Amino acid sequence: MRKKIPTTAALLAFDAAARHESFTRAADELALTQGAVCRQIAALEDFLGVALFRRTRRGVQLTEAGASYSRRIAPRLAAIERDTLAVMAHHGATSAIELAVVPTFATRWLLPRLSDFQKQNPDIVINMTTRTRPFLFDETEFDAAIYFGDAGWPGTEAHFLMREHSVPICSPTLPQAHADMTPAEIARLPLLQQTTRPYAWRHWFTSAGIDFPGDMTGARLELFSMLAQAAAMSMGVALIPPFLIRRELDSGELMIPCDRSFASERAYYFIIPERKAERPALGRFRQWLVAEAGASAA
Repeated sequence: MRKKIPTTAALLAFDAAARHESFTRAADELALTQGAVCRQIAALEDFLGVALFRRTRRGVQLTEAGASYSRRIAPRLAAIERDTLAVMAHHGATSAIELAVVPTFATRWLLPRLSDFQKQNPDIVINMTTRTRPFLFDETEFDAAIYFGDAGWPGTEAHFLMREHSVPICSPTLPQAHADMTPAEIARLPLLQQTTRPYAWRHWFTSAGIDFPGDMTGARLELFSMLAQAAAMSMGVALIPPFLIRRELDSGELMIPCDRSFASERAYYFIIPERKAERPALGRFRQWLVAEAGASAA
């Protein structure tokens, strides 16, 4: 049975016209004539039985149906382009892993080590996209994820990598900050909070035996990289695992005013959907990643 799918040419013409809300600019982008774009869109509207554009004296505007269709079609066309470029780049001979990663861990820990994996496995390409929240693999193109949190994703295998041992971090120029501070002295500094770890400071103060009512106050930032930058700008003190900011610590841009650490209950995991667990490329990457994490933790 033939699928009810418009032609690729019609979809590309519609996507370009929808983005520009102009048939002329769409024609320029696609190296077509304006008449050709008009014909493709007219054919698409006939196929769908829906008006996608409203013609006005000033040009064209998307109808409500057209705007909805554009939001659905654009990411699918982008995915087709990515897949096509991946095949073209490696002539179909390379195994690619689409990996969802938490941003700072990927840039500060994974990427500096990834060249070793690629030297050992030149036939495997790792493509990375940042995701900070859980998601359903069936609704994405991801083959695996490196995630900080709990391991209980339905229908997946979870491989433990490491925990976080966070310590207070600040700029040496932060007023009242100095080396060898006590937790009580840390409480007098402005705190920087992390959105994805909202109780981090509360747990840290509790582990130090301090009941500090202001442990939830302070600016909230989503990523460790944001916290590190805010701390470097003397905006306050943040809780960050030292392995994520080794460069700033070594240069003296950031300091550890109090070396009391707090081990997180949650951890970094390598998550693989059960249906993809037997893929050889994923197996080799998993084995390397778990070994690297173990060596790093040691």
